[in-house]
Amino acid sequence: MRKLSYGMNLSLDGYIAAPGDDLDWSVPSDELFQWWSDRVDATGLALYGRRLWETMSSHWPTADQQPGATPAAIEFAGRWRDMPKVVFSSTTSTVDWNTRLVTGDAVTEITRLKADDGGPMDIGGATLAAAAMRAGLIDEYAIVTHPVLVGGGTPFFAALDNRVNLNLVETRTFPDGVVLTRYETRR
Repeated sequence: MRKLSYGMNLSLDGYIAAPGDDLDWSVPSDELFQWWSDRVDATGLALYGRRLWETMSSHWPTADQQPGATPAAIEFAGRWRDMPKVVFSSTTSTVDWNTRLVTGDAVTEITRLKADDGGPMDIGGATLAAAAMRAGLIDEYAIVTHPVLVGGGTPFFAALDNRVNLNLVETRTFPDGVVLTRYETRR
């Protein structure tokens, strides 16, 4: 059975995007960017909701070809393109870059994918992750907290029907006061 992780940058008050989908507050340090890049490299399959897919696919497929691209950005772009991906959307019609589109029930498909053999899966996008959270499918939460209060926006956590007990498995401090806390779901 595959492990499913949900990890995102978030503000101290719990948002992954500020009002207007503002992400300027979450620009990573070089060290944090490398951590995210290594995470992508270790991911066997990435699951994206439509909005996060649109954000990622509008930049990373050609980021390594942009003037002034850093070695870290070049590395991340290649890793991102090569990583197998599934996009869950009822409104998107085409996907590229080693990606498959699923238009049906996300929870059913994620459950099926978890039962398969293969490397770890990462889920991204608040709406998609919320469905997986409510279904009890997430095995790990990687919370990268930035020292900023944005006052609203897209929350990291969804409203749940039942409590989820977690075990802390890692903490790490990055430059600029950013803190990683990683938790596993207690089953």
